[in-house]
Amino acid sequence: MNCQNRRDISPGIEVYIVLKKDQRSGKKTRGIVKDILTNSSFHPHGIKVRLQDGQVGRVQEIIKK
Repeated sequence: MNCQNRRDISPGIEVYIVLKKDQRSGKKTRGIVKDILTNSSFHPHGIKVRLQDGQVGRVQEIIKK
């Protein structure tokens, strides 16, 4: 799975994201995807999503579908 391709990400899957404030440190946040915010089919830094708890960031790793 590639976190840069929109087709690999769907609501309900568990992922690690990097929040905007954590981009320098690379700290990852775990959660379940609620909404996909990136409209394009590919993004080099990861697809931007909103988690069920409301946090927004770019997907770095897909845990499970």
